[in-house]
Amino acid sequence: MAKIVAFVLLCGVVSAAMVALVAASKQFAVGGNRGWQEPSGNDTGFYSRWAAKHTFQIGDTLYFHYTNDSVLLVDKRGYYHCNTTDPIATFNDGETVITLDRSGLLYFISSFIDHCKKGQRLVVDVLTPRLQNTPPQPSSPSPSPVPSSAVSNSVSTRAMVILTAVVASSLHGLISLH
Repeated sequence: MAKIVAFVLLCGVVSAAMVALVAASKQFAVGGNRGWQEPSGNDTGFYSRWAAKHTFQIGDTLYFHYTNDSVLLVDKRGYYHCNTTDPIATFNDGETVITLDRSGLLYFISSFIDHCKKGQRLVVDVLTPRLQNTPPQPSSPSPSPVPSSAVSNSVSTRAMVILTAVVASSLHGLISLH
């Protein structure tokens, strides 16, 4: 009977942890209602201003909505020089969702060089979420850009890590009751 009660409690804890993780992440529609498109006129700072209004954390997602264009994940040099020849990752489905799975700067540009030069490019600074009562860590240089294989669903990954830890801990507790 004690094992059944422990198992039911374990399921409740795991469910609550997964709900909390999913609820904590946010999805950002890049460019707001405007979406991902070449800025009009001389508004080259449109996406920089958009990004400055938001705080991005690990687990959040960027939603790029576009037509007749694409999104390139590039390194810092590719961003500043609008270099489309060697992207880290290319997205061209018109409805791209990218999970922010590490802290640091991520660089995005349009695949059209003239669009990029007119301001269709975005830098996102992803912060590491801090637990309460955890002092801030000294800053360090940003790690190199993520490879395309690393653009993943970190919410699911974090949920699985927590689930594994909770299950392992609970099983250890159940075994030691004998």
